[in-house]
Amino acid sequence: MLSKLLSLLCIFPFALGAPALPPSAPGSNVSITASYSPVSTSSNSSSIPATSSTTYSASASTSGASTTTGVITIPLSSYSFTPYPTPTINPRPPVFPATDPLNPPAVSSDPQVVPDFAPAWATAYQKARNLISDYTIEEKVNITTGVGWANGLCVGNIPPNKNFPGLCLEDSPLAVRFADYATAFPAGIQVASTWNRALMRSRGLALGQEFKGKGVNIALGPMMNMGRIGQGGRNWEGFGADPFLTGESAYETILGLQQGGVQATAKHFINNEQEHFRTQESSNVDDKTQHEIYAHPFLRSVMAGVSSVMCSYNLINETYACNNDKMLNDILKREYGFQGFVQSDWSATMSTLSAVAGLDMTMPGDITFDSGDSYFGGNLTDYVNDGYISMSRLDDMATRIIAAWYYLHQDQDYPATNFNAFNPNDEVNNKHVNVQADHYKLVREIGAAGTVLLKNKNGALPLNKPRNMVLIGSDAGPGKSGPNEFADQGGSDGILAMGWGSGTGNFPYLISPLEGIQERARQDGSSVFWDFDDWNTALAGNMAFGQAVALVFSNSDSGEDYITVDGNEGDRNNLTAWHNGDDLILAVAAQNNNTIVVVNSVGPLIIEPWIEHPNITAVVWAGIQGQEAGNAIADVLYGAYNPSGKLPYTIAKDLADYPAQLVTDGSGSEIVTIDYTEGLFIDYRHFDEANITPRFEFGFGLSYTTFSYSELCVTPIQSLDTDQEDLITAWENGKASPIAEGSSTALWLHEPAYQVSFNVMNTGPVSGTEIPQLYIHHPSSANEPPSVLKGFTNVEISPYDTEKVTITLSRYDLSIWDVVAQGWRKPDGQISFSVGASSRDFRLQGDIPA
Repeated sequence: MLSKLLSLLCIFPFALGAPALPPSAPGSNVSITASYSPVSTSSNSSSIPATSSTTYSASASTSGASTTTGVITIPLSSYSFTPYPTPTINPRPPVFPATDPLNPPAVSSDPQVVPDFAPAWATAYQKARNLISDYTIEEKVNITTGVGWANGLCVGNIPPNKNFPGLCLEDSPLAVRFADYATAFPAGIQVASTWNRALMRSRGLALGQEFKGKGVNIALGPMMNMGRIGQGGRNWEGFGADPFLTGESAYETILGLQQGGVQATAKHFINNEQEHFRTQESSNVDDKTQHEIYAHPFLRSVMAGVSSVMCSYNLINETYACNNDKMLNDILKREYGFQGFVQSDWSATMSTLSAVAGLDMTMPGDITFDSGDSYFGGNLTDYVNDGYISMSRLDDMATRIIAAWYYLHQDQDYPATNFNAFNPNDEVNNKHVNVQADHYKLVREIGAAGTVLLKNKNGALPLNKPRNMVLIGSDAGPGKSGPNEFADQGGSDGILAMGWGSGTGNFPYLISPLEGIQERARQDGSSVFWDFDDWNTALAGNMAFGQAVALVFSNSDSGEDYITVDGNEGDRNNLTAWHNGDDLILAVAAQNNNTIVVVNSVGPLIIEPWIEHPNITAVVWAGIQGQEAGNAIADVLYGAYNPSGKLPYTIAKDLADYPAQLVTDGSGSEIVTIDYTEGLFIDYRHFDEANITPRFEFGFGLSYTTFSYSELCVTPIQSLDTDQEDLITAWENGKASPIAEGSSTALWLHEPAYQVSFNVMNTGPVSGTEIPQLYIHHPSSANEPPSVLKGFTNVEISPYDTEKVTITLSRYDLSIWDVVAQGWRKPDGQISFSVGASSRDFRLQGDIPA
């Protein structure tokens, strides 16, 4: 979400300005096309046939980054509106139970339940319609329009209306931003690294409880953009570089958040994959890639019953995201059957007619911060009165927003907002409500569970009462002026535990590695020394000499583009360690033959300068772990927590090995075109297709024990959806799912269809957790990547014991998007799969029964 950088508000000379539009030529119901252009190198790329009443067209360049002044907008005309019918199917427990968001299905390492939120939405909709039945046009418009930047207690505010108390919208995906007595949780990328659904759900629930306790109605998270660019500034807010892992992380997070009572927001919809030019770049994406990669996490969010979706700053195929009928109306609301409301990112609304394209709420309300005007507000009232926007559409907007409030039961004894996001010294509204409970325990567990052990030579880890050790690097210690010395965490001179920007929060405290390790060293009688100077490599080497263990700490930071840190404008300029990290590591390794490297990073780094150094015995990829970072690191180093984390992205040997690169060239006044020419082949999919050897592959992670796999079995599961047997039969015969309301979230497509079972044995002397991963291999006719993640689970096993493990697959998991038929279909040919410990460590192979 946009923060305080006001200069950002002046870069739209072609889009912003007086919100009133000139009269159009005579006529109404103008057709505006929004098709996708084939920019992917895949032979299956195709334009999208128009399936909704109003769509937009745009053509895309295929020649990498370029600039254009063209922006596809909605012409002024009169637009009728008919709401999409709600998908209706009777609940079928136990697979498809009627579900209230406050009481979701129990978390499972192998989910087999598809929750049905339709009854809860139907009840909420009826209550919302009743509430607004006597509202005037102006009162309905007020429900859709924020009060303006810094004109309320929260970063976004909907004003009270009659007997409706209004809404508080607040960042962030990892904390209640700007609030005191709130927990600073591990970032999204850290919980994704756990590959553990129970921890994902627990983190979401704890966050939801804290947001509710502070009187927040709508939490602005989770973030689920795809990490297409390794240097992407906000990748750490999301869940990695694979759509399935990201989708499952988002799904569990949303179930947890809303169980806690707060409305969740799936963001940023869609293709907001870099910070440079985020408000003036067009992400040009083909239809197949959009459906299978970037939209999938949002589909899973809708299936989790998410209340709100936030449209992003960028353009998609030359049309702004918040003005994009194809994405908002046709895909999100029609194809996915989304019942909640669409809100804009802050100042991302481009037009009053964005309401026609599917935007329901504008945030923070004013066109630009403190501008005093709005594309909605009075202008929306005028457009309804003048017949450009129908009354039925305004009713739909207000109904969706208020229904989401009822859907989460926020009409029943919900706390009032008890903090002031803009004024911490406001002693009238800041009630200093402590919502932390014992969430620090969960923070510490996720911090450890999301830590990835990349190297462990000669049993260097876990540490066993070393006689002495030295900690080298600023990342080993506390910040010089406390954990919140930089506004919105825009900088670090100590342990890195979150990135920067609006996706952050204030630390109530921050445990550094020095503190966590010293606590254990005291118990062991070990001597601990340290040097936090990153630049005096001679001193670092001298201090490492003769120590039983030399621990070198390095990091790499990134964030949102309104803050520039050391020349990094949100996105990272490169994938090199910060603070002289590479030279510092080499200096220590030259003097100590038991050098252990600990990395706190927002994403991948190029570690080739030192990874094969013979004196580097272990590498611990600690990630960004939140307020208990130092304790979590100590837990892994000493074996109190046997590492089980797996990489949620690929660590390459060279930046050029990644399929998509950061675009930094542009004039600043024109639209920058970014063509997603890599199509489906992002991250490990590209490395596999191009036969590039990474340094560490997606899904990789070591343990202090070892595991073996055996006894593979695949069993078809009988469908319970007897009403749609014809669709199942058609799918089995290679026909695509039909074009219909809720077609991509239909029960028959997502119910359990096949169960894969196998045994995992702990072949080592200590208890440990393994993360088995299932990768689908489509037939060549599908034009898919060689391997595609479609399942994972986690299993804790005692020494030398064996556990039976299951991973359940749906028809959707085995489908590809048919760009001609506009549906999901089973590809022609044999579908096979592999189960293993990473995307390149397959232990078992099998075929899906025909």
